[in-house]
Amino acid sequence: MAGDVEVRAGVVPVLAAAVLWGTVGPAQLLADAGVDPVALGACRMLLGGAVLCAVTLRPRGLRTLWRPEVRYWLLLSVAVTAVFQAAFLQAVERTGAAAATAAAFGTVPVVSGLCARALADERLDARWAAGTAVAVAGIGLLLLPGGGGTADAVGVALAVAAGAGFGVYIAASKRLGAAGGDPAAAAPVSVFGAGLLVSPWLAAAPAGLGSPRALGLIAWLALGTTALGYLLFTSGMGRISAATTGTLSLAEPLVAAVLGTLLLGERLGGWPGLGLVLLLGGLAVVALPVRHGGGAAAGSS
Repeated sequence: MAGDVEVRAGVVPVLAAAVLWGTVGPAQLLADAGVDPVALGACRMLLGGAVLCAVTLRPRGLRTLWRPEVRYWLLLSVAVTAVFQAAFLQAVERTGAAAATAAAFGTVPVVSGLCARALADERLDARWAAGTAVAVAGIGLLLLPGGGGTADAVGVALAVAAGAGFGVYIAASKRLGAAGGDPAAAAPVSVFGAGLLVSPWLAAAPAGLGSPRALGLIAWLALGTTALGYLLFTSGMGRISAATTGTLSLAEPLVAAVLGTLLLGERLGGWPGLGLVLLLGGLAVVALPVRHGGGAAAGSS
């Protein structure tokens, strides 16, 4: 029972973070601010990372990140966070919120699970395999014609690159913690550091960043989806496996698809509608505890 409570304490905040992150694409398209996606990502990371640093960063945690055995994982986290932000927001602009988010986060559980297996010898149990297979099949149906958006090849490729980056981030964060680094300190440093990497784009494409629509969008993306989202994600990630964390992130395309339907007119009938059902089913397989004889429950990690 104690293990079940611990797993739920990890599942709930990770799912909450995924729900917040699922609003990124719809918010970007709904705002229609006319801002370059990479410049928008830089603003999101710089402001959100700065807020995260102010709220969570402590000298003791920061010192753990400069240990030789930790530093590599931190630098990798910064790099793949930058890749995710730059690629994902471009994918949304090219191929729509639902399709881009689905393609990105269909990639996450596969990459995070395989990285966890390769780097930490985590066991990929039958629940991970079944839940991930069902959810990824659902995402494939979401991308069929009639699912909304304009899923061009470049947009889908950018989304897959973004998902792979986030999958590596999950595994790298787990390894960073195992090496003695403080994950609560690593998250804000990764986000802010990624913002610095991408910041030259602000000078290359500054148009529209000062408009009211852009400022409102940046505020939501930085404070709601980045600062609060990473706080929730970091608090839950340490209680569940990297493979399970990656599969739970599939809630993000579900939220994006629903918001795309309700707010952006992205229709999800027929096969794409069935895809949503499969996606939700895959999440349930991974997230819900397994009941054993005698009333004991085991978590998904």
